[in-house]
Amino acid sequence: MMNPQPKTTELNTMSPRLPTNTHIGSAHLYTADLSRSLKFYGDTLGFREIDRNDEQITLSADGTTPHILLTERPGARPKPRRTTGLYHVAIRYADRNQLARAFRRVIMNRYPLGGASDHGVSEALYLDDPDGNGLEMYTDRSRDHWPMIGDRVDMVTQPLDLEDLLRAADDSDWMGPHPGTDIGHVHLHVSDLNRAKHFYVDLIGLDLMQDMSAYGALFVAAGGYHHHLGLNTWAGSAPQPPGTLGLRVFELVIPEVAAWEAVQERLQTAGIAVERIGDTRARVHDYDNNALELVTP
Repeated sequence: MMNPQPKTTELNTMSPRLPTNTHIGSAHLYTADLSRSLKFYGDTLGFREIDRNDEQITLSADGTTPHILLTERPGARPKPRRTTGLYHVAIRYADRNQLARAFRRVIMNRYPLGGASDHGVSEALYLDDPDGNGLEMYTDRSRDHWPMIGDRVDMVTQPLDLEDLLRAADDSDWMGPHPGTDIGHVHLHVSDLNRAKHFYVDLIGLDLMQDMSAYGALFVAAGGYHHHLGLNTWAGSAPQPPGTLGLRVFELVIPEVAAWEAVQERLQTAGIAVERIGDTRARVHDYDNNALELVTP
């Protein structure tokens, strides 16, 4: 069910921001074929299976931490491109060598690349998984080299020199992704930037890091990161059809319990339904029905 329209009164928008070490946890995707997806995420990208049941596989870069979860919807069609929902899940590699080695692995497996960009703050490769779920593979530049305007990042989109990136790969045996690999950010198609900003900045408590609303996008984060969430209206406002593939849910990990509780209070005050799942997890939906779970250790 879609959430109600945002309330414009009696909102506690002056609450403390999220803790600086707030970050994205796992991303949970739908797939039409688990075995096909496992071949891609396991054989090509090198993620390790750490849990499985009849419908779901949990994959990890370090063999312990859940990073990508896959739930099977046999026969489901991909999310239509011109709808809200997932734009991409971004796999963040520990350094440039690790990204280059992963890129070389994609090439060796003859898997198609969709694009590549230098964003100033990072170097990024883009592709779709076998179900059409968007992925970004990237590595950050050092923070002291990020282009900034005041306290906000000034990300750009420039061509990425792929040959130069490949030269950064060492020749050690491929053992899968470095244990420091994680999910760095999630990027969503939304129907309205003002509503999305209200939800993720005023209610969740993320900081606006780059306002590109003139071009249909916002980037928000905690702790001065360039973005934990990208939000854009590039796909239009049509909702994702029920039962299609795409994003099931993603995690936002809030390390401090008091801040985790405060987020839920702000959401409930705004009329947003909050589903508590045990003592450390709460599921909510944004105004476009994108699901996120607020997690505290």
